[in-house]
Parts: sequence; structure tokens; C-alpha cells
Amino acid sequence: MNMPFLLSLIIFSPLIGIVILSFIRNNDAAKTVGILSTIPAVFLTSFIYFMYQSGESLERFSEKKQWLSFGSFPVHYELAIDEFSLIMLMLTSVLALCSSIASIYIKTGLRAYFMLFLLLEIGMLGVFLAQNLILFFLFFEITLIPLFFLIGKWGYRKKEETAFYFLIYNGLGSAVLLIAISVLFAKIGTVNITDLKEIMAGTVVSEELKLGLLVSLLIAFGVKLPIFPLHSWVIKVHSEAPIPVVMLHSGILLKIGAYGLIRFGIGLFPNEFEKLSMMIMILGLINLLYGAFLALIVKEFKKVLAYASISHMGIILLGLGALNEAGVQGAIFQVVSHGIISALFFFLVGIIADRTGRTDLTNISGLAKGMPLAAGCLLMAGMASLALPGTSGFISEFTVFLGVFKTMPVIASIGVIAIILTAVYVLQAVLNITFGKGSSLKDVRKFEFMPILLLIGIIISIGIYPNSLAKPLQQTVETITKSLEADK
Repeated sequence: MNMPFLLSLIIFSPLIGIVILSFIRNNDAAKTVGILSTIPAVFLTSFIYFMYQSGESLERFSEKKQWLSFGSFPVHYELAIDEFSLIMLMLTSVLALCSSIASIYIKTGLRAYFMLFLLLEIGMLGVFLAQNLILFFLFFEITLIPLFFLIGKWGYRKKEETAFYFLIYNGLGSAVLLIAISVLFAKIGTVNITDLKEIMAGTVVSEELKLGLLVSLLIAFGVKLPIFPLHSWVIKVHSEAPIPVVMLHSGILLKIGAYGLIRFGIGLFPNEFEKLSMMIMILGLINLLYGAFLALIVKEFKKVLAYASISHMGIILLGLGALNEAGVQGAIFQVVSHGIISALFFFLVGIIADRTGRTDLTNISGLAKGMPLAAGCLLMAGMASLALPGTSGFISEFTVFLGVFKTMPVIASIGVIAIILTAVYVLQAVLNITFGKGSSLKDVRKFEFMPILLLIGIIISIGIYPNSLAKPLQQTVETITKSLEADK
């Protein structure tokens, strides 16, 4: 059964909400339309997932249309989906829905806010379905524009400074990415990802140029991930951006960096990636330790979570640098797991901030007395973050370190120190907020509990039954590891 427009329908389904919002003036109506407009992507993505599980080939959903031409070089509008894209698409649509519900805490300019929010969702969905580098770059850039305005308009005290800081860092990363794409297009004459993989396996491009292009991608996606020392903008965004935006930023937008490294770094330059694997693992180790140490000493909860994100992104780099099946699979697991856990954390931060008006650890305590349900959910998020068995965090970190111990046991042993520190800073923050003198506060409301329950359900489902994630990703992991082995 061919469905030639389904992928485009998924990407542009939020556009319906943008059009409706342009005619709405009432804030309550804008809020309702904004939330409802994220639901079609969830249903359509789930439909593809169930079709895939029933044996339908994902290639049937591909799209290809005439679009642009540069002289004799055509560039098509082409979309495609594989198992990795499907998982990222489901993660994006679910977190967009949860983040839209968290947007109830936005009090002003809801019409403009949700229009920008839905435009951001279009960009995120498009990134994971683009089948050529130019289309990928366009969707990649679409995410920057609404995010800049969402931070600058609806952020906190230093919102404007943070928005420009974000734009400068990510603009430089985009410039490097555009240069790499332009060089590839000029040298090879195509930007189709499948064609590039086949051509790059030959001798059309010199080894030196391949290495240079890979380094460019490492810088471009390293800003997004982020990789130390390109990380400082992330701390500001996590601290100053509105909570729903941080949920998407931490849960999805950082993961575009990991997706790019896996899809284009390893996918197009497997031999060169192997040459840089030691450097990538060292960078991952620095991320892991640096983020964990800083998360241990800061006293603002959002900054704790920001440094925790940097630390957990180091685990992804370690897994990719391991260059084996366990490492790569664990890295992709970590992409998904951290996306869900960080979104849950920040959703709970939004609830706490709404009730108490603060997020610094020195002024929040006794949550268990005033908000027992919120405290329990926060403890659950903490247990997943420190990789308690039975949660997705355990599966992802265990699999990564299994792969790293196989190839580089010294680095893996040092990395375990950061895992211990993770337990310390997570428990320190969570227990500080949960216990102590508390006051009577409104606990989690019904509409707040729905996304919390959904996110916790996914965390536990992956932790108890990891095959729910491992099975769809098996072909992707095998393809990556075979390409690495072929170049050895």
C-alpha cells in the first residue's frame, strides 16, 4: 500500500493549527487549538509504527518530487523514513504534545506563542524525514527561528541575552554545516543521502577531504549536542527559556546533534569516523565528567538538569566512539531515554515553579508534605536519570558501557566515576526538594498528570522490555556496524 503524501502530512500537520490560530483572538481558544494541533502528528506517526509492526515496508512511505535545480544538478523534495527516523519521529510527536500541555503556564501572547511553537514542531519533524542534505538543512534552520523568538519573548529574566547567545552559537554551527553540504554538492553533484553513501564509499573524494568534512560535521553537530567546549549556550537556554520550550530543547533539539553524527558522521564517513573514534571517546568522557561535577555544585535546579544533560550527552559520544554494536545501540537508546527523562524532569520543574515561584534548591523543600504526588513523580524521574534497573536509563547506560568496556576498558572505568557522581547529584537535588519543611500546595492536577503518566510509562516500558526499542532499531544498528567493519 503506497501512501505518497503521509510523511509530508506528518511534517506539515501543525500548519493547520497555525492557520486556525491566525483567526483567533481569545487566549483560551488559542491554548486549546495549540494543544489539539500537536495530536495529528502523534496519531499519524503511531499509524506508521503499527503498519511497520504488521510487516509493512517503510520504503513504501517515501516521497520524491521535482523541486530545485542548480544548473545540471537537480535537488528533489524527497522524504524517507527508516527505523531510526521512526523512533525519533515518535519521540518528537509525543514530547511536542506533552510540551504543548505544559504551555498552560504561559500567560500572555498565547496566539503568537503557539504559532511559533507549531512552526518549531514542523522543523523538528522535517529534520528526521529529510532524505537529502539541503532539505535537512532547511528544516534544521526552521527550528532556529521560532526558538529564538520563543526564548526572547517568553523566557525569564535574561531572556533576550539568552536568545541572542543561542542564535550566535547555533548560527555558527549552521554556517559550518552549510559549508560542508556545499562542498559535498559541488564535489559529487548530489545531496541525496542514499546516493552519497554509495558514492562516498568509492574514491571520488580524497581521504583528506573526507576527514575535513567529518570534522566540520563534528563541529556543526557538536554545537547542537553539545560537545565541550561548545556547550555554554545550553546552560543559558535551560535556565532562561520557558519550561515547554526547554522540554523540547532538551528532549529533541539536542538530539538532532546526535542524530546528525549518527546519520551523516558515521553514515557517510565510517572510515574517517573510526580514525577519530579515540578523540570522540575522550570528548565524551570530558562531557560526562565535566557535566557531572558541575551538576554536583550548582544550586539552581534547572542548571543541575542542564549540566546533567551535558553529562548524559557524553554517554552518547562514548557509545558512538566504541564502534561496536553494543556501543552504537546504547548511544541510540540514550538519545531516546534521555529525551523522555529530561522532558519529564522539566515538566515537573514547571509544576514546581508554578506553585512556588522558584526553582533554586536553597528555597525549595518539603514537596512530599505539600505535593506528595509531584514528589513521587520527581523521585521516579530521578531514579531513571541515575539509571535504576527497570528504567530506560539503566538499559541505555548499561549497553553503552558494555560496548566501551569491550574496546577501551580504561576510558570505561573512568566514565564509571561520572555514573557514581550522577547518583550523588540526582539524589542530592531530589531529596533536597522532597524533604524538609513544606507548606500546603496544590498537588498535580488531572491534566498535568496525563503527560507525566505517559512519560513515566515509556520510561518503565523501555526499562522492562527493551526489545520494544531494540527490535525496531536492529537493522539500523547492524547497517552502521557493518559499514564500520567494511572499512576496517
